[in-house]
Amino acid sequence: MILDKINSPQDLKSLSLGEMNTLANEMRELIIKKVNVTGGHMAPNLGILEATIALHYVFNSPVDKFVFDVSHQCYPHKILTGRKEGFLKEEDYLKYTGYTAPEESEHDLFKIGHTSTSISLACGLAKARDLRNENYNVIALIGDGSLSGGEALEGLNFASKLNSNFIIIVNDNQMSIAQNYGGLYDNLAILRETKGQAENNFFKTLGYDYCYIENGNDIEKLIEEFKKIKDIKHPLVVHLVTEKGHGLAQAVDNKEKFHWVMPNVLDETPAIAQNEDYTTITVDYFLNKAKNDSSFVVMNAATPGVFGLNSKVRETLGNQYIDVAIAEEHAIAMASGLAKNGAKPVFCVMSSFIQRTYDQLSQDLCLNSNPATILVYWGAITEADATHLTTFDISLMCNIPNLVYLAPTTKEEYLAMLDWSVEQKEYPVAIRVPAVELKSSGVEDKTDYSKINKYQVTKKGDTVALLGLGNFYFKALEIANLLDNVGISATVINPKFITGVDKELMEELKKNHKVVVTLEDGELDGGWGEKIARYFGASEMKVLNYGSLKEFSDRVPLDELYTKYRLHNELIIEDIKKAL
Repeated sequence: MILDKINSPQDLKSLSLGEMNTLANEMRELIIKKVNVTGGHMAPNLGILEATIALHYVFNSPVDKFVFDVSHQCYPHKILTGRKEGFLKEEDYLKYTGYTAPEESEHDLFKIGHTSTSISLACGLAKARDLRNENYNVIALIGDGSLSGGEALEGLNFASKLNSNFIIIVNDNQMSIAQNYGGLYDNLAILRETKGQAENNFFKTLGYDYCYIENGNDIEKLIEEFKKIKDIKHPLVVHLVTEKGHGLAQAVDNKEKFHWVMPNVLDETPAIAQNEDYTTITVDYFLNKAKNDSSFVVMNAATPGVFGLNSKVRETLGNQYIDVAIAEEHAIAMASGLAKNGAKPVFCVMSSFIQRTYDQLSQDLCLNSNPATILVYWGAITEADATHLTTFDISLMCNIPNLVYLAPTTKEEYLAMLDWSVEQKEYPVAIRVPAVELKSSGVEDKTDYSKINKYQVTKKGDTVALLGLGNFYFKALEIANLLDNVGISATVINPKFITGVDKELMEELKKNHKVVVTLEDGELDGGWGEKIARYFGASEMKVLNYGSLKEFSDRVPLDELYTKYRLHNELIIEDIKKAL
């Protein structure tokens, strides 16, 4: 294997062109095999592979600085920068994170997992270099899909006026995670059609020098062009046209599916009918609602697959479906405008990405009290990378005035909350879509959710009150049953509302309970449980709060996290006994 010779980017420089093409094939086979076992970003890494080899051949990392936007496309970079063992042996497949990580290598400048950031980060590197009178290349790599993000546009605006070396490589594969949306992509299409010669050039309009590379998967051509721009003394955009999924037919034919894949995606297995879950019942609700109400509209920001919004669903929804591209901030503000003007918007967003929208939630939506609906998916304590943690949405959102944040526990509650939210006109409402297996009570939920912050007692006891929020409601029931077995009577409460306290019920608990326990599947600091603790602060009631600590965990096994946070049932019961 040619790869046997490669332990750092410097080793590339002695290879012939033929050897580099062989190396590309070897790396492609490793990436496909690994990702098929572990899951991960398949198509983005295959598309940028040749360009990564050429970049490391021409430039001199880590002296020259590479910043990978999102770092969905950093696997080839990792292989070439001393981390190939993470791709060679199955026992080492999880040795390295799927994103750039400075603790792994001096060739990684930042921990990056969210989009549209590379240009701004690279601006900082370049300005610091200039202030220190140093001399090296700063290169920001960004996919065409990421250009729609506000931070990318802010970075482009600033960087164009840097009077020094600054190279932006736009990896144009005509795709975001799904189809690109927006006028910017029309201009990229014109530039592709004219091989970069069109007079109407978005990048030149901003003041950039511009270089077009038609075949971004041709190592020889890439090396030739990169040599021309190395050490350039002004800002330059390299418009690089690549094929997403290059070298894997399935990924090329189905770019959306193969952007990020589950393990064993390439293994031939019989099709299995999808069981009903929160995604399927949400899509069914959307389709039915849209059919009967022309003012209803579904929104997302370039991640439709997460929400079951496949091409068939999108086609059925027609103009009642909006993909704002990678622009979550715009989505929240636009949802506010839609609601203000009589539409019924539902914005689907992942917990990890809602944190990009705090100012829009606060100012554009909640300050104006416009009745948009936000569905927050995947909110929970998980084993995820530090870049994609989903524990922060509760503390981020539950303290914004006017917002009603709801936590359903069953199918019936979820659909009732969703329907109430869509039809009511008083509040902006967010719903934390359960990140657990769908459960059904079999009974229609007739709760009047307009009575804000009213909790539901589902099991009456005394001595201990267990408040299980959303995902953790059934954990509260389990603990209550275990307490009953040791002679401790427990009340179980389904709070339903994240953004407030049922003061009347809390006063009732003071009469015959000694300990209140809150359980939330998210960060404790600034979260929902602290509201309960604060309410009882001046009383004799003891309050135990359970959730995650304020930290960036990184691929830590869930059992280990639960032990650390004392979230295992037996540990909680141990704490309750001590408190009593």
